Amino acid sequence: MKKYFCFLSLILLLGSCTADIASNNTAFQALKENTFWRAQIHGVEMETNGVFIVESSLGYEQINFQLPEIAEKTFVLGVDENTKAIYKTTIEGQEAEFSTGAGKGNGEITVTEYNKEENTISGTFKFTAVNTNPDAEKQEIHFTEGVFYKIKIGADNKIPAE
Repeated sequence: MKKYFCFLSLILLLGSCTADIASNNTAFQALKENTFWRAQIHGVEMETNGVFIVESSLGYEQINFQLPEIAEKTFVLGVDENTKAIYKTTIEGQEAEFSTGAGKGNGEITVTEYNKEENTISGTFKFTAVNTNPDAEKQEIHFTEGVFYKIKIGADNKIPAE
């Protein structure tokens, strides 16, 4: 009887094991003020002026990045108006906008992969943005450990070949 029990236990143990396969799901997530934040909707669009906007949203909250180009490199925030991180909340009664820009806020956005075949980008980010309303109670917001993975660049916005 012991043999059968051991054999059955071994079968159940092996049968319950699954291979840990990395998921290829797209993602945009970070720690917002040390609380997990994960976008439900995300994408990349190219504006008519050639600037790329990485957009993400979770309900009434949005994080947008403005990048002058899509390239595998680190974009420093708080230096100029060409590269920005913007956080907005549109919850009624709690509307707020925080932004980086020339001389305000800081951080970085690193594009670690630009996949030209799939037309996607991946990377990391962290930033501190300043409230656009100088009279608001909360003056800064912090995002750390940010990751975006295989975010699709709009179908009509393929980056021109160099």
